[in-house]
Amino acid sequence: MDDRGGARALDARDVITRMTTGLRATLLGGIGAVVIAGASQAQTFRFTEFEIQGNTRIEAATILTNLGVAPGQTVSAGQLNDGFQRLQGSGLFQRVEIIPQGGKLLILVDEFPTINRISIEGNARLSDEDLLTVVTSTPRRTYSPAQAERDAAAITDAYAASGRLATTVVPKIIERSGNRVDLVFEVAEGRVSEVERLSFVGNRAFSDRRLRRVLETSQAGIFRAIIGSDTFVADRIAFDQQLLRDFYLSRGYADFRVLSATPELAPSRDAFFVTFQVEEGQQFRFGEVSADSVLDVIDVPLYDSEIRVRPGDVFSPQAVERTIERLELLALREGLDFIRVTPRFSRNDRDLTIDVVFEVERGERIFVERIDIEGNATTLDRVIRRQFDTVEGDPFNPRAIRAAAERIRALDYFSQADVNARAGTAEGQVIVDVDVEEQPTGSLGFGINYSVEDGAGVALSFAETNFLGRGQTLNFTIDTGSQDTSSNITFVEPFFLNRDLAASFSLFYRETDDDDQSFDTRSIGVRPGLEFPTGEFSRLGVFYSLTEDTLNPNDTTQLSQILENDEGSNITSSFGYRFTYNTIGRGLDPTRGVRLRFGQEFAGLGGDAEFVKTTVEATGQRTIANEEITLRASFEGGILTSLGDTNSLQANRFFNGPRIIRGFESGGIGPRDLNADDDALGGNQYVAARFEALFPIGILPDEYGISGAAFVDMASVWGLDDTNGGPDGGQPVDDEFFLNSAVGFGILWDTQIGPLRFNFTSAINKRDFDREQNFDLTIQTRF
Repeated sequence: MDDRGGARALDARDVITRMTTGLRATLLGGIGAVVIAGASQAQTFRFTEFEIQGNTRIEAATILTNLGVAPGQTVSAGQLNDGFQRLQGSGLFQRVEIIPQGGKLLILVDEFPTINRISIEGNARLSDEDLLTVVTSTPRRTYSPAQAERDAAAITDAYAASGRLATTVVPKIIERSGNRVDLVFEVAEGRVSEVERLSFVGNRAFSDRRLRRVLETSQAGIFRAIIGSDTFVADRIAFDQQLLRDFYLSRGYADFRVLSATPELAPSRDAFFVTFQVEEGQQFRFGEVSADSVLDVIDVPLYDSEIRVRPGDVFSPQAVERTIERLELLALREGLDFIRVTPRFSRNDRDLTIDVVFEVERGERIFVERIDIEGNATTLDRVIRRQFDTVEGDPFNPRAIRAAAERIRALDYFSQADVNARAGTAEGQVIVDVDVEEQPTGSLGFGINYSVEDGAGVALSFAETNFLGRGQTLNFTIDTGSQDTSSNITFVEPFFLNRDLAASFSLFYRETDDDDQSFDTRSIGVRPGLEFPTGEFSRLGVFYSLTEDTLNPNDTTQLSQILENDEGSNITSSFGYRFTYNTIGRGLDPTRGVRLRFGQEFAGLGGDAEFVKTTVEATGQRTIANEEITLRASFEGGILTSLGDTNSLQANRFFNGPRIIRGFESGGIGPRDLNADDDALGGNQYVAARFEALFPIGILPDEYGISGAAFVDMASVWGLDDTNGGPDGGQPVDDEFFLNSAVGFGILWDTQIGPLRFNFTSAINKRDFDREQNFDLTIQTRF
């Protein structure tokens, strides 16, 4: 019991105890006496008069209504007891007594006080506003100890949802004048209950380390003070079970089951030990895969040709779903409506294969009456509607509706998006309901980055992915370093002309001030473009670029003659295209994928440069050792061909960087004018090959987020239109092909303050004037 300003603070539990004691005494002294007294009268009563005492706010009529006894009515002792229980259970009174006095019934009541105000004390992690939303007690209403206890439990549950299971909440009242009380919830916040250990039982194909990377929940590591995913949340464990199922099913384990997910709370109540018991089963592969139909309008061989899965591929529900989509889209292209594709499975346990026949059949004639959208306060209806391939009046295709729902969720504009179909106003029609709950889509970031070569810098960024609710993207970034500054603003309309056509516009500015070079550069330009899909995994982009590049010498007596020809400002006006094909993380097999890029840029639409610039890149990636190790190989190259009598400009030539080859500085390989301050000149051609293996470091707990990498890089930059170097142009520059190479290992640390990578490299093949960089550290964090 506390003393606050002379008023008594009572624990609500004390009030309930007192009330229960009074109830027990009343029953013994009141109804018990009635029953005993009435035994000689066959336990019946008949009252012609009622006297009520103690009520100040509650009307007498309300009390008599709850009692349920009318004047002159003959009632039994049991009926009288029922009326007493109704009065006591109404929540209006702390104490109720009913005393029969012959033909008069005396009713004594002690009303509960009214709530003057409600406050929460001791809370720091959750605000008053958040906690008061779960409190059902209301000021200026009757105080109920039972309701206060329920409110305390709701506050405790709110803390439990944030991972603080040790929190206790005690409701107390402070008595005020006029039979009023202040209701105070005293909170003692406990520590966050973290997931100290995630373990698995029954897994043979994949290690605990690999399965932990699948889960949303993570183990508490060295950044436990700021990480959020290691906090125990019961609902998240259920989601983790679904993630495990999806992971195994996508890898052919058709019989996989999560037998149990058992969280055990430590005695200190600040840590959980979660154990998933799984049953993997066997891995299945596709057996015979074919299409079939009894419909005359279906050309079965044509549908067979649309199937991309092959016998021997790992069985995957995603591959089956994607095949169904391809076949139903083919039917639409053939002008056939109400065609449905149903997979028929035949399981072969002996050879661990599953045969699939995609049955093309006629579906029900059901049409979409309308699409109703609710919950989008900011996002325009058309942004959501364009995710549907179906419009009002089209044949209803459940699979197309589910695909639209996935596209709506993938927008990342909504914290929740539910898409359901219900019966329409007429037979054969359905209404599609879209219920969304919006979430913030803008971000403002301030960052710090560091690299050995460029030093420390700061970055400021603003990003809005749903600009003005139109689904448009607006990005603005400023990056500054010790030797360079860059800024960029980009606007993207993803559905230009109401088609799946992304229109973009970029304005950029870059400036370098490198102490190791005898010149500074500045570039400013604009780049509008269009991009659209050309296939399931491919896109084609076209663009126009207008750039002004300025080269200013720091010391004209040392500037290479090759660069002096580029001195001043030069305008490049060009257009080009780039084709991309990417299945990494998106293909039929989640353990492998490829990315192919091919692009060309044509300059000469005015300006000072005339050239054709061609680049190509091929990257392959796969996992081995039960997905513990990731292998990656990349090959790329480029050719800059000058047209007419022009020579290539420094701003348009190729320079190596960490993306091309590690172990050398940017501009550290390729043609260099040794007679003019060792200026890096760049080259008209380049090739590069990179091979890398990413693997866990077994001696370190995986919750630390530290992994290792080993790599081998090879690259060459060569070729100039003009090789007359030196300050006066009289010394030839070596621009011949030379293959540089380096080996190294890296430490990757995925921290909550940003990704860090440490690279330790040693050059294998280099020339005397090539510039090595044996160590590189990069860090970037945003807050």
